[in-house]
Amino acid sequence: MKDVGREQHEVKRARYAVAAVFTVHGAVTGSFATRVPWVQDHASLSAGQLGFALAFTAFGASCSMPLAGRISHRFGSRTALRGLIAMWTLALVLPSLATNLYLLCLAMFVYGASAGMADVVMNALGVEIERLLDRSIMSGLHGMWSAGTLVGSAAGTLAAHLGTDARVHFALAAAVLTVLGVLAAGFVLDVRAGEDEEPPPRFTLPPRSALLIGTVGFCAVFAEGASLDWSAVFLRDRMDSSAGLAAATTTGFMLAMAVARICGDAVVNRFGAVRTVRAGGVLAAFGGLLVVLAGQPAVAMTGFALMGLGIAVVVPLCFAAAGHAGPNPSQAIAGVATITYTSGLIAPSLIGGIAQATSLVVSFCLVTVLALGLVAFAGVLRAGARGGRPEVSPQASAVPDPRP
Repeated sequence: MKDVGREQHEVKRARYAVAAVFTVHGAVTGSFATRVPWVQDHASLSAGQLGFALAFTAFGASCSMPLAGRISHRFGSRTALRGLIAMWTLALVLPSLATNLYLLCLAMFVYGASAGMADVVMNALGVEIERLLDRSIMSGLHGMWSAGTLVGSAAGTLAAHLGTDARVHFALAAAVLTVLGVLAAGFVLDVRAGEDEEPPPRFTLPPRSALLIGTVGFCAVFAEGASLDWSAVFLRDRMDSSAGLAAATTTGFMLAMAVARICGDAVVNRFGAVRTVRAGGVLAAFGGLLVVLAGQPAVAMTGFALMGLGIAVVVPLCFAAAGHAGPNPSQAIAGVATITYTSGLIAPSLIGGIAQATSLVVSFCLVTVLALGLVAFAGVLRAGARGGRPEVSPQASAVPDPRP
C-alpha cells in the first residue's frame, strides 16, 4: 500500500511539473505576441511581409515535430523535455534581433521548430499522466499554458506601455523562463522506451485518425493564431489605438482562453466533447462577427475575447482524443500537432496577404467562417472519447518511471 501511495504521489507531482512546463511554454508565446507590432516596425515590414515571416513559425514546427518522438526515445522524456524547453525559451530572443524580412524568417523558423518539439513531448506526457490518473486533465494543462500566455502578455503589455525595447524585454524574459522551465522539467515522468522497442521514424505521415481529429484542430488553431498574431495589429491599424491598448486586446483574448481551459475539464465531463466544441464554435463565430463589424475598440476587444472562450478547449480535446484513439499516442499526437501547426502556418500568411490586398476586416471574415467549421466537424472527437472524457487505453506505448 505504501508503494502504491508513493507512486500516486509521484504521478501527482509529475502532473504539477508538466503543468508548470505548460505555463512556461505559454509565457514565451504571450511575451512574443504582444510585441509583434514592435518586431514589425523594427524590421520595417508591411502587413503582407509580416504575415509571410510569421508563417515560418509554423513551418519550422511542422518540420521538426516528427523528430520529437525520436528524441524522447533516445534520451527519455525527462531529459528531452529539459533540453527542448530550454531551446524554446532562449529562442524568444531571436525575433527581436531581426532587422529585415530574411533574418526574421530565419528567426521565426528556429523559434517555431523549438516550440513544436517541446509541444509534442509535453503533450505526450500529459496524455500519459491522464492514463495513470484515469481522468481528463488535458484541458486543465492547456489552461495552464493559456495562463502562461496571460502572464507573458501582461508583462509584454507593460513593456509596450513603457516603450521598452523588445530586445531587452525578450532577453530578461528568456533568462527567467529558461531557469523555471528546466527546473520544472526535472520532475516530470521519465518515460522510456522498452529495450526491444524500435525507434520511431524521423518522418511519418499522420495516421487516419489524426487527420480526422486534426480537421477540428485546424479550424480552432487558425482562429487562435490569427487572434494572437493580429489582434494587436488590428486594434492599432483599424481603430488607431495606442500600443498599450492594442497589446491589452491580445491579453484579453488569452485571459478568456485561460479561464475557459481551466474550467474545461468539468464542462466536458458534464456535456461531452462534441457538444462542448459545437457550442464553442457558435460562440467563436459570434465573436468573429463582432470583430468584423466593430466600430469601437471595446467591441473589437469583446469579439476577440469571445473567440478565445469559444476555441479554448478544442485543441486540448483534439490532443486527448488523438492520444487515446490508437496504440501509439506519440505518433497520433504528433500527427494532430502537425496538422494544427499547418493551420498556424497558413493563418499568419493568409491573414496578412488578404489584409495587404483588401483589409484586416476581410481577413477576419475568413476566421469567422472557419470558426463555424467547429460546429460541422466536432463529431469526429467521439472516436477518442467515452462519456465526455477520453478513453483510457490499457497500456501506454512506453513504460513510465515515476522516480525523479
